[in-house]
Amino acid sequence: MTFISDVTDGFTLGPGEGRPIGHQVNLKVGQEHTPNLLAVECEFAPGFDVGAHSHSTHEEIFYVLEGEVEFFAFQPKVITSEPGSWTQWESKTGQKVTRATPGTVLYVPKGTPHGFRNPGDVKMRFLLVGTPAGHENYQQEIADLLASPPKDEEDLRRAVEEIRRRNHTEQLTPAVRAPSDM
Repeated sequence: MTFISDVTDGFTLGPGEGRPIGHQVNLKVGQEHTPNLLAVECEFAPGFDVGAHSHSTHEEIFYVLEGEVEFFAFQPKVITSEPGSWTQWESKTGQKVTRATPGTVLYVPKGTPHGFRNPGDVKMRFLLVGTPAGHENYQQEIADLLASPPKDEEDLRRAVEEIRRRNHTEQLTPAVRAPSDM
């Protein structure tokens, strides 16, 4: 019998297990486990819009578990910066925003503008798998900031921009929090 000494054991997490990042994201696998990938379960209330953005250092796969997710992942012909304007964007090849339901897989290549929102009247849930690991640090920093935001909106805006800059994320349209999150 041969034993390989540098192989580590995997693990199993049951439903609801993992490390919470804010109240909307649950880390399943991240940098503390492997440098290669990230897996988070996300749950967002009706009205939530992450805003159009891109990541220069990683790619993502979304797997819709529950509810509906309005989503895009393409380079738009024209970028407008108003909240929610990305829902009207179109690619040079005619691709438009998709409404995804449970069982749908959505892929985002590195550097590609993308966004998602909950257009429905019930919560949406999806599993996000990304590579490399580390994006959970960005999610944690944003969650921590929103848990106790600065009193001044301008200070909040600057703090969010700095977190995004450090984490290689360019925000193209503003995020919109769900009414139940405020």
